[in-house]
Amino acid sequence: MKLLSPFRGLRPVADKVADVVAPPYDVVNTAEARELASNKPWSFLHVSKPEIDLPEGTDPYDDAVYQRGAENFAKMIDQGVLVRDEQPCYYVYELTMGDHLQTGIAAAASIEAYDKNIIRKHEFTRPVKEDDRVRQIRALRAQTGPVFLTYRKIGDIDMLVERVSSAEPAYDVTSDDGVRHRFWVMDDPHLIKQLDKAFSRIDYLYIADGHHRSAAASRVCAMEQASDSSDCKYFLAVLFPDDQVNIIDYNRVIADLNGFSVDEFLTQTGRQFDIEKSTEAVKPARKGEYGMYLDSCWYRLTIHPDLVTSTDCVEKLDVHLLDAMLIGPILGITDPRRDTRIDFVGGIRGLGELEKRVDSGEMALAFSLYPTGLDELMAVADAGKVMPPKSTWFEPKLADGLVSYVLD
Repeated sequence: MKLLSPFRGLRPVADKVADVVAPPYDVVNTAEARELASNKPWSFLHVSKPEIDLPEGTDPYDDAVYQRGAENFAKMIDQGVLVRDEQPCYYVYELTMGDHLQTGIAAAASIEAYDKNIIRKHEFTRPVKEDDRVRQIRALRAQTGPVFLTYRKIGDIDMLVERVSSAEPAYDVTSDDGVRHRFWVMDDPHLIKQLDKAFSRIDYLYIADGHHRSAAASRVCAMEQASDSSDCKYFLAVLFPDDQVNIIDYNRVIADLNGFSVDEFLTQTGRQFDIEKSTEAVKPARKGEYGMYLDSCWYRLTIHPDLVTSTDCVEKLDVHLLDAMLIGPILGITDPRRDTRIDFVGGIRGLGELEKRVDSGEMALAFSLYPTGLDELMAVADAGKVMPPKSTWFEPKLADGLVSYVLD
């Protein structure tokens, strides 16, 4: 089965790319998107979060939102801001965040491979978010947010990517968050053939980020094949080798102590964890270690070793152990996917964000975690299992608007 295919990307003309490029739809809220897109009529946020162009308070799942997104998308095409390549291409996409650099390939990934678990998953999806992406794809007749895939490194692919990226890029733009995005078009038929051959040796691809987008693309494909209205077989993806993927911490904030006083809660927690008060914010340095912010104080928690006995790929994850030993039995949150008493904070926001949300009174305590390893993610996916919700946070984020996949 062919895992990837070149495609005719829809992308900005060079002199508009800085105006178009935007953060992914799911890492900014409506208020943040409205501010970022202010005085930027070609920002892709007008497509990915079109409620910003409707009255404040508009339900982001209202039919009018998808209609406005489609109108904004069509306007960008009609005005020549977005232009579709004449021939199918692969694209090389490089991101630089501080000292971290990763270079991947934008491609059309096989929905058949996704459906057959050759493109492997590690998370459940939420129906409301999956439905949202289905409606967005169908309204736009395009997939605009790439799925982040990874694979076990192959030297031949690295060499091809390096060969393409040694030339002048089609785009070189730094986004509002300071991440540099460089982008090359791979339209040489010989190079495309070589890349196809190299990827034919890969057994599995892994979804790093984008479970809702890939699931939605699969559903749209099934709907349209059933009605014979489209030959939809692919979803938009960017693939990076595993040695370049950067996972950072994904932290938790909790609304209350489940009826315990601070002292009672610490006593309960001490039965499963060694607790050490800290004079500074705690960023865990190893597996089995957690930071906890409570009552204006930081603590370092270390799980008792005798409690870590399972060899199961999910049960030995730090995120699972925190759920199983503390968040579930002590705080009474047994379904973190649905319980409104827990929220999740990407590590990119820093430990100060945890302090802010607790000190404001919005939340009662916070936990900082050691990042999940990519080897752990792949082991879970290979076993056909799923991680606890919000186990991984990938940085840097792929930009929206650099390239879109049009449904023919």
